[in-house]
Amino acid sequence: MSYSTIAVEVADGVARVTLNRPASFNAMNLEMCRELAALALDCQERDDIRVVLVTGAGKAFCAGGDLAAFRAQGDGLTRHVKEMATVLHVALSRFARMEAPLLAAVNGVAAGAGFSLVTASDLVVAAEGARFTMAYTRAGLSPDGSSTWYLPRIVGLRRAMEMALMNPVLSAEEAKAWGLVNKVVPDGECLAEAEKLARGLAEGPPRAYGAVKKLLALSLDSSLESQLERETHYIAEMTRTADAREGIAAFLEKRKPTFTGR
Repeated sequence: MSYSTIAVEVADGVARVTLNRPASFNAMNLEMCRELAALALDCQERDDIRVVLVTGAGKAFCAGGDLAAFRAQGDGLTRHVKEMATVLHVALSRFARMEAPLLAAVNGVAAGAGFSLVTASDLVVAAEGARFTMAYTRAGLSPDGSSTWYLPRIVGLRRAMEMALMNPVLSAEEAKAWGLVNKVVPDGECLAEAEKLARGLAEGPPRAYGAVKKLLALSLDSSLESQLERETHYIAEMTRTADAREGIAAFLEKRKPTFTGR
């Protein structure tokens, strides 16, 4: 599939997705949301994609929703925003449910929906110059893009409320201290570091990754007994896979495993 607002390259098990509206700081418009939804469905179905890496073209990761496009809608703004949120949420739901980890390489500002995309990512690498802010209420809006679900789970309710109501701008190091970012690297090295991490993940067992994502997503809404039952189910199911047999054999034989995704 061809895209106009994102660029996609697939190689060595990694789908590198670049938000590609640099003149607008990669702000999301309706077309980008539609394309992300189509991409997410594709990533979920393709066996050759084991990791999805998202970054931004130019100086920004993503500045949020395209407010200039919002203003141009006039009386149709409400329907426009509802459609945007609907298709963006399809994308985020598919990203959450695919086996492949979602990795964000935050090369610049991540605001609004861009911030939400960071919270929805499984792992985050940020450049030292990256900045993180919600910014929704600054424009008289409330959050979308899954951030109200992920953010309290990542940083706690008090800090989530602070982010949403007061719109502080966090540096990359502050975001790391809050738990929003896994690793901070010098400017100019963010994408290379994220790609290195993605390639390493792509060599791993995709079905086990999918199980990890499901288990962790459900854990905070479950009783201990429910979660223990899920853990029993998934670890038993993993033993049916060729990857589990290979992983066990490689460990005992003291060699690197070769995972095939089966």
